[in-house]
Amino acid sequence: MKFPKLITMACVSSVMSFGTVAQAADVVIGVPNWPSVLATAHVLKVAMEENLGLEVELQNGTNPVVFEAMDTGAMHVHPEVWLPNQTNLNDKFVKSKGTVRMNPNGVAGDQAMCVTKGTQERTGISELSDLTDPDMAKKFDTDGDGRGEIWIGASGWASTNVEKIRAKSYGYNLTMTLKEMDESLALAEVDNAVAQDKDIVFFCYTPHHMFALHELVILKEPAYDESKWNVIQPTDDPEWLQKSEAGVAWNTANLHIHYATVLESDQPEAAAMLAKVKLDTDVVSAMTYALVVEKQDPAEFAAKWVADNADTVDSWLQ
Repeated sequence: MKFPKLITMACVSSVMSFGTVAQAADVVIGVPNWPSVLATAHVLKVAMEENLGLEVELQNGTNPVVFEAMDTGAMHVHPEVWLPNQTNLNDKFVKSKGTVRMNPNGVAGDQAMCVTKGTQERTGISELSDLTDPDMAKKFDTDGDGRGEIWIGASGWASTNVEKIRAKSYGYNLTMTLKEMDESLALAEVDNAVAQDKDIVFFCYTPHHMFALHELVILKEPAYDESKWNVIQPTDDPEWLQKSEAGVAWNTANLHIHYATVLESDQPEAAAMLAKVKLDTDVVSAMTYALVVEKQDPAEFAAKWVADNADTVDSWLQ
């Protein structure tokens, strides 16, 4: 598996701090807890405010919360829905209820497990299944309990649930402790591991700036096979983990803007724009790099990006 060139990772909730959403806002954008969705949210906000004269507010929320709010009209936009990760939500609100629309222009993304290049050289790990070997797993043991540790994502991410399924399917849930934590903390651990020449294994994905900061190695897996990918989310079945199986690599993901159907009548210009927005992996990665690595203010960055990319924004408005 080979990820795109420049990349982005995500749960910098510390970057996100928004005020209470005003009732009078014309459009409310929901913002889950990873950097690329924050960057896109701010760009959409500036584009609608400057070109459509709308009042746009941002509000934090998990994926299920944002979808439920779009269903009722309390929120209007989810800037970055990962599919197949949120297939259950997309099926319910887009396909079944029809209360949410999906922008067809997806941004390609990949998901896997990574180690640093130094980790691979020291341990010899090359495949994800290597973690089922207790001797290999112990090389990632930092607390002395005989089990290794692996970061599988942040709480609330659909991908985190899938990684629990994948760990069970491969069998390294028996040799590794599955860590759920905010991405900002997980990435700090990666930074420290690199600086101290320590071994570490963790969930990685694109678009993500982590690949621009460190030399990472994606662990090999059997290719994605739809017949071997049976993923159920906890919102759909209390026995989701026992009934699920996914012992192969992720399929390529696509990231789509979703918006409430009610916008088509309440704010038709906004709905028309949201249906046409088109970005790509490198653009989203560069946006996230600016916010997380360069620590640019999201609002200031978005204002400059919209000004510098006027032709792109104009294409969304035609």
